[in-house]
Amino acid sequence: MSPEARSLSRRSLLRAGATAALGLTAAGCGFSSASDAAGQAAAESPIDVKVDGDLVYFNWADFVDPAVFAGFSEEYGVKVVQSNYDSMEGMAAKLNAGNRYDVIFPTAKWAERLSRGGRLRRIDHGRLRNAEAVFGAYDYFADPWYDPRSAHTVPFTMYKTGIGWRRDRLGDLGGSWDDLWNDRAKGKVFVLDDRDEVLAIGALKHGLPLTTDRPGDLDRVTDTLRALRPRLRGFSSDSYNNLLNGNADMTQAWSGDMAAMLAQAKDPSVFGFETAREGAPVNSDCYAIPADAPHPGTAMLFIDYMLRPENVKRNIEYIGYPMPVRGTEDTYAALVEPFPQCLVTAADLKDDLFFRNGTATGEKARDAAWTDVKAG
Repeated sequence: MSPEARSLSRRSLLRAGATAALGLTAAGCGFSSASDAAGQAAAESPIDVKVDGDLVYFNWADFVDPAVFAGFSEEYGVKVVQSNYDSMEGMAAKLNAGNRYDVIFPTAKWAERLSRGGRLRRIDHGRLRNAEAVFGAYDYFADPWYDPRSAHTVPFTMYKTGIGWRRDRLGDLGGSWDDLWNDRAKGKVFVLDDRDEVLAIGALKHGLPLTTDRPGDLDRVTDTLRALRPRLRGFSSDSYNNLLNGNADMTQAWSGDMAAMLAQAKDPSVFGFETAREGAPVNSDCYAIPADAPHPGTAMLFIDYMLRPENVKRNIEYIGYPMPVRGTEDTYAALVEPFPQCLVTAADLKDDLFFRNGTATGEKARDAAWTDVKAG
């Protein structure tokens, strides 16, 4: 697949919104609980794994190989009706507005918000033929912090955040977030257009908690990022194309986007990717079925189909992100061999450098800090 054929990276359209606009509850969940006992009972009831309609799919753009969709449609005689979001906030807004989907793909902290708010169906792993390849091989996901016992989710991808750069223009870097201040790259540096990811740069540089919301901490973080602001070309989550087309000499980037870019670059040695010694945020995406999904049986069939090793391998090669399914590890290792720093395993998740949910007050403070940074 050529760069032109796939012009958007995994999160190239990401624009972090103001979390406060989503009506955060006092617990910081961002979702109100199901309004009646019947609704809660339905959300917890077992799902019959059978075709009960077409699949209404809601995910980042271009994040499943089209051939995998085609195979699912042919095997089960259903259509895949696709909708896409450009941020987790955008996903939440659609759900809160009453839009109904069969399968969604929240990040870890958003999976926690959704499950705490009673907005996800319980997933019985025993009804998925291929679930053992996940939960029997990856202990981390048996009881993750964001969804105890993975009761409402199945893991989809794993990734971490670092710095991508043009070796042909900058040579070697130093393995630190300080590299973003490299004088040779001044004016051709991008950071992600993502609140948590950017605030993490300042927090990690100062040895602060990754998602701190303490006023004194946030003052230090914003002071540091204001010093970086004049050196930036901009905020963009299209690290993939910014590096390929030369708009960027250096950019904050997700490991999977870099791996996908390397697989398509004419000369991968031109590019580099590093994770900082001060710490690299890690994350995971999940399959989840909304509590009001119109076709939960079809959603279960789709998740099980996606967990087949042959489909996992095809999707890893397409998107560049590892998927925790036994028997697919060699496919991912071969993909990232040119960039060992892109390698992400379940062991990396145990470092616990996840973005966490805060209180409503804390989230507003982080929103204010982000607004301050972007204003320059």
